[in-house]
Amino acid sequence: MTTTADAVSAADAATADYMGFVGVTTASSSIMKVFPLWADILGLPTRTLVGHDLPMDADPAQYRAMVEQIRDDPHHRGALVTTHKMNVYAAASDLFAELDPFAVSCAEISSIAKRGGLLSGRAKDPITVDLALNDFLPADHFSRTGAEVVILGAGGSGTALSWALAERGDAPSRVTVTARTQDKLDHLREVHRQHGTPENLIRYVVTETPEQADALVAAAPAGSVIANATGLGKDRPGSPLTDAVVFPESAYAWEFNYRGSLEFLHQAEAQAESRGLHVVDGWRYFIHGWSQVVADVFELDLTPEVVEQLAEAAETVR
Repeated sequence: MTTTADAVSAADAATADYMGFVGVTTASSSIMKVFPLWADILGLPTRTLVGHDLPMDADPAQYRAMVEQIRDDPHHRGALVTTHKMNVYAAASDLFAELDPFAVSCAEISSIAKRGGLLSGRAKDPITVDLALNDFLPADHFSRTGAEVVILGAGGSGTALSWALAERGDAPSRVTVTARTQDKLDHLREVHRQHGTPENLIRYVVTETPEQADALVAAAPAGSVIANATGLGKDRPGSPLTDAVVFPESAYAWEFNYRGSLEFLHQAEAQAESRGLHVVDGWRYFIHGWSQVVADVFELDLTPEVVEQLAEAAETVR
């Protein structure tokens, strides 16, 4: 496990408070430049963010060691978890004194905070993904158009989006979630069963090849939301689709990532004019995801006005 820090070294951080960022390639994230700006706006007790980099195939012992480090270091205020959210829960959920209902139901932890020295784990994605969706999608879109949603990927982000859509007042007529293997879809189906999601809302489809995913996307009605929640194009190059995919007319192509090779985003941009697509990257999802966790770690209440102030500050270093 490697660490990186903004403004001060990890050694200096040992004698000063800091926040953590659990990911794969944290040093290349914009948050390393954004966090000090946000700290000034919010009056946080630290401007230091330290990255905890773990490989995609980290073993459970590595996750437990990382969580124990956060728990046992009095200067470590807490952390945001990306990419590894479900693995952190699977390997180390017993180390947390408190887990919120989202974390338990979705079996993931995206926010690690401390309350009186004890660890609190939360799954913020169902909230942040809904905030990001509402930033670009009209409130009456699904009832007005009859559009559907195709979620490519059944991991943490895909689970969160399906959860948020099930809670939405203006729900789509159908949500299709894909995965490369059946076991991931079985896990998601159980999450939905526990949540009480209507059985006829979600369709679970194994797509062993990108061509199979292409066919699902092409068959979606006009105006549908096509979301890349696979992580491909960020920590690993690639797209869940081929370059031959045909997006639905007037679809919303939502790339959950904002950095990386972003092949899905480029595929959508190539058809933006001919298919009338609304192409959305993951920047606002990034803003909402980080601001929600920062608020959790430092026990803040964020108004929409403050979130916009944070977004404007972040834009200066994008």
